[in-house]
Amino acid sequence: MRAIGQSATRIDAAGKVTGETLYPGDLNMPDQAYLKILFAHRPHAIVRAVDTSKAEALAGVLGVFTSRDVPVNEYGLTMKDQPVLCGPGGDKPYTDRVRFVGDQVAVVVAESEKIAAQACKLIEVTYEDLPVLTDLEEARRPDALLIHPEIESNAYYHYDINKGDVEAGFARADVIIEGEYRTPAQEHAFLAPEAGMVYWDQEERITVAVAGQWAHEEQAMIAHALALPAEKIRVIHPAIGGAFGGREDVSIQIAMALALLRLSERGIHRPIKTIWSREESMIGHHKRHPYLIRTKWGATKDGQVIAARSEVLADAGAYNYTSNKVLGNALLMVSGPYAIENVSVDAYAIYTNNVPGGAFRGFGGPQGAYAAEMQINKLAEALGMDPVEIRMKNVLTDGVPGHTQTPLPSPVTLDRVIEQCAQVGGWMKQNGSWRLRRDANPVAGYIKRGTGFACGFKNVGFSFGFPERSWATVELHGKTEIERAVVHHAGSDVGQGAHTVFRQIAAEALNLPLEKIELVVADTAVTGDSGSASASRMTFMAGNAIRGASEQALQKWQDEDRPAEATFKYSPPPTTALEKGTGIGDPNFAYGYVAESVDLEVDTETGEVTLLRVVCADDVGKALNPQQIEGQIEGAVVQAGGYVMMENFIQRDGKVITDKLSTYLIPTILDVPAKVESVILEYADPNGPFGARGMAEMPYIPLAPAITSALHDATGVWVDEFPLTPERVLRALGKF
Repeated sequence: MRAIGQSATRIDAAGKVTGETLYPGDLNMPDQAYLKILFAHRPHAIVRAVDTSKAEALAGVLGVFTSRDVPVNEYGLTMKDQPVLCGPGGDKPYTDRVRFVGDQVAVVVAESEKIAAQACKLIEVTYEDLPVLTDLEEARRPDALLIHPEIESNAYYHYDINKGDVEAGFARADVIIEGEYRTPAQEHAFLAPEAGMVYWDQEERITVAVAGQWAHEEQAMIAHALALPAEKIRVIHPAIGGAFGGREDVSIQIAMALALLRLSERGIHRPIKTIWSREESMIGHHKRHPYLIRTKWGATKDGQVIAARSEVLADAGAYNYTSNKVLGNALLMVSGPYAIENVSVDAYAIYTNNVPGGAFRGFGGPQGAYAAEMQINKLAEALGMDPVEIRMKNVLTDGVPGHTQTPLPSPVTLDRVIEQCAQVGGWMKQNGSWRLRRDANPVAGYIKRGTGFACGFKNVGFSFGFPERSWATVELHGKTEIERAVVHHAGSDVGQGAHTVFRQIAAEALNLPLEKIELVVADTAVTGDSGSASASRMTFMAGNAIRGASEQALQKWQDEDRPAEATFKYSPPPTTALEKGTGIGDPNFAYGYVAESVDLEVDTETGEVTLLRVVCADDVGKALNPQQIEGQIEGAVVQAGGYVMMENFIQRDGKVITDKLSTYLIPTILDVPAKVESVILEYADPNGPFGARGMAEMPYIPLAPAITSALHDATGVWVDEFPLTPERVLRALGKF
């Protein structure tokens, strides 16, 4: 009975289509109160005083809470560098500062949302404004004002790779290309803004029902800030209206739990609901990091890349969030998936007063790949080589040391991925060399047509020595035969279809029909720690955990231990941190590989770019649910297309200018490429569940350089910054 490899109908499809499925904002409970947050709305200041008396006196207000009400006023996913509420009176130094417009200053709970919002306006905050730092170069100067005075520099995190001798490599190079690349911030624009409900459950636990990506980590952060044992906190993820990394860091969870706790101390035991407006969401959660990358590559005349040096500057914004981890990915990808003898990279995360940067689909990969793929395409042009040909000469293969001086985990399949993408995209191999078949009747006049190519790779799972793990429990019920199987797993389905695949994996491992598999998911009270729904890891990690628990439960059943139950913890092969000074290490246990070709047209009079065709080839290891994979490819291409061509998140002096979806434009149906061709390749990963690799981020990685290279092919002009708005395109063409 085969369950994997089939396009099983999504387990959540009917409920979402009919409206029966409840998202956090749909939750309601009897006698609920309403919560609103007072945001700083200024980028950098010391909070000298917070006067809540007028707000507390407003009829219908149940409570107003400030920094003095927070037991441990700090949180953060990888560094606890952010106050829960900014204001005076804390034990930790400098929690009296706001560092970006979305810092939270006070929490109001009232009988209605309207009253809570009115009360927020009555809170009087005395600020002492500080200089605002938004430029990366200014922020990292040794004499710059410290955004976090407790540390020595705003350039607070550094990675490096030093392999071989880059200067000697450049001396031997026949062609050298230097480039400076800038990538923009990007808003996640998930459909459902931050929302949730908090209440006391029957076990007297603070229960937070909210959209998130890692329930157990949210539980830990809430417990830390409230100085409570983790078992006193319960986190539940209802249906999640998209995430893309935007819910990896907490937003409303601690504030909600704090309000419930403090009101209960006053004898008020009521559930509390909150829903952020779109404007609050736009300033209140992190964005994709803007990057500035300076790089220099050298190659021999036969197309062998022999030296690459890069400086990578990431705008972390006001707090770290996952900037250090995102920076690690960019570090690994900025020199591309190529066998380069001499590599030097210095990468820095830098605090500014911009909205914090954090996790977003691709997690540093799109920024690093943009610089790498632009460089190799420029080298190809300088050498008179085809872009596919130069890649095939340099791409990493099995057993060849990468930039960290260790081979990538086998099998390394990018050469096969490039070949398949090139063939579908219009390339042919003739006399041992690759070349693009050109249209015999090219578009003439002011409409120009071009084709571009790029490739990339993406790690699966957490990196650099993080103790990866995922827990699953499987119960088997019945008498003489298994009548139902119950799978407990905390993994969040943020729209990618994870829960459907969980069910398929359990059905396959147990040899049961899908309808006999029940899921208990995303509830810290009844599931073990799954790790985050991020890093393209959930199918890989959860799949192995569910398969292991299923096999152990099945063995118990066969031994007539009924009902049978088994709990299994999956731990993948270990990874290591990179050695300081050299970058030597084994940073990841698995990768996915992707290549893309793009055909486009550009109107040279208006600057408008139209995507005609995107071919996206991905090695997914094993296609557990082919239809969902196609959906991931198409969704990633559309989302990445928005990033490259139209999404323009504007911050000026630390203020967000584009704080609405009327000013921050995302793709509509009219902006979707005319054709997206998914090429699904299956070269099994030996450690993946049934051979599967994680893949949801891969199609995002190389689209920016593929589009920009196609634009160059059409116009002869390189544009080293995006989004490719009509204004930017016309300026590059010398027409604006």
